[in-house]
Amino acid sequence: MKEVTVAELKTMRDNNEPHQLIDVREQAEVDAASIGGEHIPMGLVVANIDNISRDLPVIIHCRSGGRSGAIVDALERQYGFTNLYNLKGGIIAWSKEIDQSITVS
Repeated sequence: MKEVTVAELKTMRDNNEPHQLIDVREQAEVDAASIGGEHIPMGLVVANIDNISRDLPVIIHCRSGGRSGAIVDALERQYGFTNLYNLKGGIIAWSKEIDQSITVS
């Protein structure tokens, strides 16, 4: 599975590089802390498969990288995606390394 670090994602964002960021956490988690991107809860990813780009790099994130990694793996195996990246360490890594004002419990 391909991964992107939070530093790499920040560089992509700072440089306005085209990409899609998808947050697969539950609504309460997103309400508590968010780094932007499109919210598609893990359980609704397949129902929203047509909303996931096949032309841009797609970075999928969750709290720590476990759920998003499972989604990346499943989408690659079952739906043939080749442009997906797991955000290594998830929003926890983002809050520690990039933006300490985001608190994740």
